[in-house]
Amino acid sequence: MLRIHFTPVDLQGIRVARRPDPLWELVCAACRLVTNQGPLEFGAWRRGVLERTVRDPEARRALYLLGTLVPPVGYIPDFLTPPVSDEGLPAALEQVRATPRRRLQQELGILATTRPLPAWTTTLGKPGDRNMGHLVKALEVSFKALLEPRWGHVRKAVHDEVDLRARTLLDGGVRALLESLQPFARWNSPVLEVDYPVERDLYLEGRGLLLLPSYFCWRRPTALADPTLGPVLVHPVTARPFDAVALNGGGLERLLGRTRASVLAQVARGRARTTSEVAEVVGIALPSASYQLAVLRDGGLVASHREGQFVRHSVTAMGHRLLDADAG
Repeated sequence: MLRIHFTPVDLQGIRVARRPDPLWELVCAACRLVTNQGPLEFGAWRRGVLERTVRDPEARRALYLLGTLVPPVGYIPDFLTPPVSDEGLPAALEQVRATPRRRLQQELGILATTRPLPAWTTTLGKPGDRNMGHLVKALEVSFKALLEPRWGHVRKAVHDEVDLRARTLLDGGVRALLESLQPFARWNSPVLEVDYPVERDLYLEGRGLLLLPSYFCWRRPTALADPTLGPVLVHPVTARPFDAVALNGGGLERLLGRTRASVLAQVARGRARTTSEVAEVVGIALPSASYQLAVLRDGGLVASHREGQFVRHSVTAMGHRLLDADAG
C-alpha cells in the first residue's frame, strides 16, 4: 500500500492533468505489451503492435531497448517520466536527454539490482556519449509503434476522465474528488491509501499532488519512486473507448440491428453516459434510446445506475466481449 500524507496546504494543491502524458503512457504501454493483462481492453492493440513490428526492424530494436529499462513489474527509473507538461512528446524527450549524469547513475544503479543491464547504460550522460541520443530516439520510435495508432483513444479516454473528476470536484469538493478514486484508493483523512505493490509512505509536505489519468495504466496506480520529485499519482481511467466497431453489415449489426449495435458501441466509448447523451451521439430520439438501452440491459450487455437526478449507462463485461470480438 502507498500512503500519501496530506497537509491542509496539500489539499489546496491537488491538480488533475488535463491531457495524457506521452512518456507516462509509453512506460505503461510497454508494460502492457509484454503481459496478458487486459485481454479485452488491450488484446486487439497488442496484436496490431506485433503485426507492425514484424514489418519494422527499427521499431523492434527500439522496443527491445525500451524493454531493458522498463520491466513489466518492479522499479522503473524516474528519469523516463519527467515532470508532466502540456508541451508534448518533443519537449518531454528533451527533458530525458537533459537528465544529469549523477541522477542517471543513481537510478540505473537501482534498476541494476533487480535485473542485468547492458554495458551501454554505464556510459549514459558522459560527455560525447551517443547512447543517450540512441535512447531518446528509441523512445520516439517506440511511441510511434505503441501509441500513435491509439492516441485518439488515449486522448478521448483521458478527456472523459478529466470531465468526470471535474464534475465530482464541482459538486462535492476536494473530499468527494479523493473519495471518487475508489476502488484503487481510499481517502482516510488526512491519508490517501492507494493500492500499491509495496509498502510505502509519501509525505507531500506542502507540494500538493498531481492526479494523472492514464489509458494504459492498469488495475492499480503508479507513482514516481523518488519521494523528492514532484508528487504525481498516475491512475487508470474509468473507461477505455474501444476501436470503431464495424457497423456496415458486420456481425454485431446482424446480431443486434444497426441502431442497437450503435447504441452499444457508443456507450462503450468512454465514461458512463446518460440516456440523453446516448440519444444525441447516436442521432436518435430520446424514447428510442431509452428503449434500445432497456433491451441491451435486459440482455446483460448494459448496466444502468442512478447518479443524482441522472441514470447512467455502462457496458458490462459480456458487452465488452461482444464488442471486442466484433472489432477484432
